[in-house]
Amino acid sequence: MEAVEFFLRRIENSQQLNAFTEVFATEALQKADLLDQQRKEGKPIGKLHGVVVGIKDVICYKGHKVTAASHILQGFTATYNATAIQKLLDEEAIIVGACNCDEFAMGSSNENSYYGKTRNALNEELVPGGSSGGSAVAVQAGLCMVSLGSDTGGSVRQPADFCGIVGLKPTYGSISRHGLIAYGSSFDQIGIFSKNIPDAALLLQVISGADDFDSTVAHRQVPDYTDTLASSPKKLRIGFFEEALNHPGLDKEMAQQISGFINNLQARGHTVAPVSFGLLDYIVPTYYVLTTAEASSNLSRYDGVRFGYRSAGTGTDLTDFYKESRSQGFGAEVKRRILLGTFVLSAGYFDAYFTQAQKVRKILLNKTREIFEDFDVILLPTVPSTAFKIGEKTDDPIAMYLADIYTVYANLVGIPAISIPLFKHSNGMPFGLQAMTNQFKEVSLLQLSHQLMA
Repeated sequence: MEAVEFFLRRIENSQQLNAFTEVFATEALQKADLLDQQRKEGKPIGKLHGVVVGIKDVICYKGHKVTAASHILQGFTATYNATAIQKLLDEEAIIVGACNCDEFAMGSSNENSYYGKTRNALNEELVPGGSSGGSAVAVQAGLCMVSLGSDTGGSVRQPADFCGIVGLKPTYGSISRHGLIAYGSSFDQIGIFSKNIPDAALLLQVISGADDFDSTVAHRQVPDYTDTLASSPKKLRIGFFEEALNHPGLDKEMAQQISGFINNLQARGHTVAPVSFGLLDYIVPTYYVLTTAEASSNLSRYDGVRFGYRSAGTGTDLTDFYKESRSQGFGAEVKRRILLGTFVLSAGYFDAYFTQAQKVRKILLNKTREIFEDFDVILLPTVPSTAFKIGEKTDDPIAMYLADIYTVYANLVGIPAISIPLFKHSNGMPFGLQAMTNQFKEVSLLQLSHQLMA
């Protein structure tokens, strides 16, 4: 009970950060009281007994509003628990609230929310990153112990980097997407924010695994991630993309610190070598063609008829009704991506854009398999710069999209990736190192991350 009361006080005193769209204060206190009673009675306790968790407002929690930070779903109440949420509850976690985010997880700054922008707790004039900015700030500012976000192209790792915490995107298919509001179905993955690797490992262990409600989830044995952290990490073959570290868009000071750190890994006994990767400039265009196409399809269900916002227009024409409801219900960035996705799927342009992007995705996948024949881990920057000022890039969507240059790769090929908070810029803001392993090799990823943060 005292732990929940502590976090609720911190949330109350940090409202200016706008990290939550809704706080479940009464329910969280009731759950804490129940867990206290069960523990006093000597009943067995769950793996997450009393752990206070925030969840991104795109994950369904039965009986609670889930809006994807959008006007078009304002007031909608989830009718079932997402599989990840049910697993949290089964292990006696306490869900304290829904975290703010970019509308339908579309954004890199958390400025696209219907509920207003979220602020970085280290400097409230800066963005926290997106789209899971609220989930990141909730952990960064100590408003909960851990949180869940979603990562379609870096939406966990990028805000984790900006906020100076751990952000983990597991292998595509390792965590059920049942109950996660879809943006890009072949990219989306629930991810984890924490302040250390053991907490991330425990949460991953709890919410991973097969699920009959999700046909894309992997039916594999879930390793004991927390137990493997205690074992001595083996010496790894570590590669890094020269093109990424030498990219003109990467902040020079960040490049220098990351390069120096990578070079020092050799002294720890790891084998470190550069990897030639000439496809870097194709990653962002490929990602935005494919994800906007999937978004155009996924978001077509929000029409003002079955649930959510409905236009008050009195016209009798169904097409006009759809137009009014969707135009009023969606924000500018979501409409931009729906329009782009509809364009690349249109009859005259499908082969020129969507088909070509799928071919590039296949080439990237094949190249990735080749790389992991020779290496265990690939290291990259997480972002090209530290957190930027609120409003700095809102009028330049292309600049905002290019900020994803280092993160979208992992989503395109479905591999796990993590942002580890290791560095501090001379401007006072933190930044991290991104590590990636082959599919379902989270054990190596977590072991290395734990070693590097020790």
